[in-house]
Amino acid sequence: MKKSLKYLSAVVLIALVCLGIWAFMVYCEGEDPAILLNRDVIMIGQKTTFDITAIDKKSGIRNVYVDISQDGKKHTVNALNLPEKGINRETLNVNIVPEDLGLHDGTATFGISVTDYSLRKNTTTSEFEVVVDTVPPRISPLSFSNYINPGGSCVVTYRLSEEVSRSGVEVNSTFFPSYTENTAGGTRNISYFAIPVDASNKNLAIRILAEDNAGNSSLYPVSFHIRDKQFRRDKMNISQRFLEIKMPEFQQMYKYLREISLLEAFSRINTEIREQNLKTIETICENTHPEQLWEGSFLRMKNAATMATFGDRRTYYYEGKEISKSVHMGVDLASTKNAPVEASNAGIVVFTGYLGIYGNTIIIDHGMGTFSLYAHLSSIDVQKEQTVGKGEMIGHTGNTGMAGGDHLHFSMLAGGKFVNPLEWWDPHWMNDNITEKLAVSQ
Repeated sequence: MKKSLKYLSAVVLIALVCLGIWAFMVYCEGEDPAILLNRDVIMIGQKTTFDITAIDKKSGIRNVYVDISQDGKKHTVNALNLPEKGINRETLNVNIVPEDLGLHDGTATFGISVTDYSLRKNTTTSEFEVVVDTVPPRISPLSFSNYINPGGSCVVTYRLSEEVSRSGVEVNSTFFPSYTENTAGGTRNISYFAIPVDASNKNLAIRILAEDNAGNSSLYPVSFHIRDKQFRRDKMNISQRFLEIKMPEFQQMYKYLREISLLEAFSRINTEIREQNLKTIETICENTHPEQLWEGSFLRMKNAATMATFGDRRTYYYEGKEISKSVHMGVDLASTKNAPVEASNAGIVVFTGYLGIYGNTIIIDHGMGTFSLYAHLSSIDVQKEQTVGKGEMIGHTGNTGMAGGDHLHFSMLAGGKFVNPLEWWDPHWMNDNITEKLAVSQ
C-alpha cells in the first residue's frame, strides 16, 4: 500500500514538474513577437492604407499599438488589446489621414509595438521614418484639340509637376499608360489610346490620371469631340462545306471541340476562343518599347482589294437561322494567293505563332503601346524579338484560322485595344492628329 502511495506521489510530482516546465516555457518564454507589413511604407499621402500583421507562436498576442510622431507629438493610429490568450496571429488594417491627425508635409516617425502574453511580456518595437506628402501631382496638358472617331485613335501630351508611380489616360474605365520623352521644354508624357466603336459624345469620358509615390492622385478632363460614324452590318452565311473544311483545323488545336457538332464548335470558336484570343493579345501588348519606333504613316498591303472593313458588325446564319455575332476588328485585304506581307512600319516582333481565330499570326510592337497584327498567314518569315524595318517582308497571306479564303487580316492596336487601321494608313490623318500634336507640345 505504501509502495502504491509512493508511486502515485512520484507520478503526481512528475506531472506537476512537467506542467510547471510547460507553463514556464509558455508564459516565461523569451521569444519576441514578429511584425509584418503587407508593403513597404515610405510615404504617407492624403490617405494611406496598409496592413500590419502581428505574430507570436507561443503565448500569443497581448496587444498591438501603432502611432506616428511629428514635431515631438505622438498620435495614436491604431490600438488593439486582446482579452484572451493563445491568439497567435492578428492583422490590423491601418488607415492614416494626415489631416485628421494634424500632420503636415515633411518627415515623421512611424512606430509599431507588439507585446505577447508571456510573464516576461516580450515586446517587439519597430520605428522608421516616413515622408508625409499630401500634395497631388499637377497635370499641365500640352495638347487640347481632339477630334476623334468611334473606333479610332487619339494621343495626348502633358507635363507633370513631379515623378509619379502611375500616369496615363482613362477612357471610361479603361486605362492606357503614358510614356515619357525628354524634349527641349522638359520631360513630357505621351499617351496613345483607343476609342470604343460605340463611343459618342454622351457615353464617353476621357481623363488624364497621375498618381504619385505617396498615393495622391490627380485627374484632368480631356476635351474632345466625337465625329458621327456608321459601321457596316454584314450577314454571313455559314455553309456545311465551310464547317467541314475549317472545323478540323480547330479540333486539332482544341481537343474539347472534337466532342461536339461542327456547328456547335463554330459557335464556341466565335465566342469563347475569340474572347481567349483577345485576352492573349491584350497580355502581349502590356509590354511595349518605351520609345516611338515607327516613322510616318503605316503601309497598306500592296495591290490588295478590301474584303472587309474595321468595325463591321457581323451576324452569322446557318440554314437561315442566326447562330452567332461578332465585330470585325481589322481590315481584310486580298491579293494573289500566298502574296508577300510586309511590316507596316518599323518595330520589334513580339509574337509569332498560331492564335486561334487569327490562325498563323505576327504581332509587331511599334513602341509606346502601338502594335500591328497580321493574321491568317500561310508562312511566318520572322522570329520573336527580331527588329524589322518598314516594308520588310515578314510572311505570306493564307487562310489559317477563321478565314474563308486566302487573305491578310490586318489590325492596329493602341494600349492593347483594336483601332481603325485606316487612320494609321492615312498620311493626312497622321500629320493632323499625331505629328502636329507632338510637334507643338515640345
